[in-house]
Amino acid sequence: MNDTPRKRTVVSCTVLALVIGAGATACSGQDSHPLSARPYDAARQVTMNAPAAGKKADPDKPLEVTAKGKDGRITDVTAVDTAGRYLAGELSADGARWRSTGPLAAGTRYTVKVSTEDGHGAPGVRTVTFETASPKRILDVALGPKAGTYGVGQPITAELSAPVAAKEARAAVERALKVQSWPGVEGAWHWVDDKKLHYRPKEYWPTGAVVEVHSNLEGVRVGDHLYGGAAKPLKLTIGDRVEAITDASTHQMTVKRNGEVINTIPVTTGKPGFSTRNGVKVVLGKEYFVRMRGTSIGIPVGSAESYDLPVYYATRVTWSGEYVHAAPWSTGSQGYANVSHGCTGMSTGNAAWFYNTVREGDIVKVVNSLGEAMDPFGNGFGDWNLDWDQWRTGSALLEGTRDGSGAADDARLRPRI
Repeated sequence: MNDTPRKRTVVSCTVLALVIGAGATACSGQDSHPLSARPYDAARQVTMNAPAAGKKADPDKPLEVTAKGKDGRITDVTAVDTAGRYLAGELSADGARWRSTGPLAAGTRYTVKVSTEDGHGAPGVRTVTFETASPKRILDVALGPKAGTYGVGQPITAELSAPVAAKEARAAVERALKVQSWPGVEGAWHWVDDKKLHYRPKEYWPTGAVVEVHSNLEGVRVGDHLYGGAAKPLKLTIGDRVEAITDASTHQMTVKRNGEVINTIPVTTGKPGFSTRNGVKVVLGKEYFVRMRGTSIGIPVGSAESYDLPVYYATRVTWSGEYVHAAPWSTGSQGYANVSHGCTGMSTGNAAWFYNTVREGDIVKVVNSLGEAMDPFGNGFGDWNLDWDQWRTGSALLEGTRDGSGAADDARLRPRI
């Protein structure tokens, strides 16, 4: 008598399980519910335009997932590549179709997880992996400067192997170029031209900061059949805040370290017709010896302005040949008059001290000169001559793009005295 009800219960459950279908468990007790069941393989409920085994997907084509029949629907889709980047997509309101809205990365492997539910609310899951084809055109990026310690004015540079002009493409590049600093600062990229970007913080880098730069551009679609390539990461440290401020009207240079004056040097700057540029410049490098000739800046041999001189302790601040250097021939004018052809001259002893005190990235500022303003780009690092609002307009992610004047000066090695 007691065995009969048990057998009937088992038979009833078996029939119910067959009706609901494979993967749905109906006999877990009186309180069981389809939504509490373990997800089943939804391979039969959805189709996907992923490539067949052994083939690779075209990254220029979107990924599409479609629900089969009328009784089931897609509830969620996640697609992530080997770099951990998620593929953006959009699911239709009725759950019948999901389509990627962002471009696939090239040369990588995707794992796609599709969640579904059938007409009874039972959940299903399908997981698919596939690879995307390697790009035919690669956009390489070279980050600069080289690793090392720099002054507080040093910008980060990114040189691209191909021009990028469209705003959407520029935005893709900027998103992939990551700059982190400790302590953290506000900063932004600025497009100098179609192949070059500079990054700087709102204010000078903090003394002692550590700056790391890396690119997530590899495999990212930038333009038509153009994808980012791998890039070598970069790490910089920032030294003391060293600033040299030259007042061309008083013929004095004041040198500060971390806000304190450490030296005041009598100097001479550019005379009328050759006036030194006003504004903020950044130390580009140091050369113990430079041969300076007037012909390099268009002065003909034999003219009254002609010169051909050996110059020592030369600290470069523009590509066109402006230096801070030793000028023993003009010591009588230093501190009193401007007699150079654009450079800042001083005694050999003071030039040696300056040469040994500054490093690349330190600030050299000229005020009260009759010369033109320092160009923000193209003749060194004049980045700091743009205020922060102007700088931000050069970003494709912030306030729109601004055409830079960053064509490199053909006379990047022309020295002047």
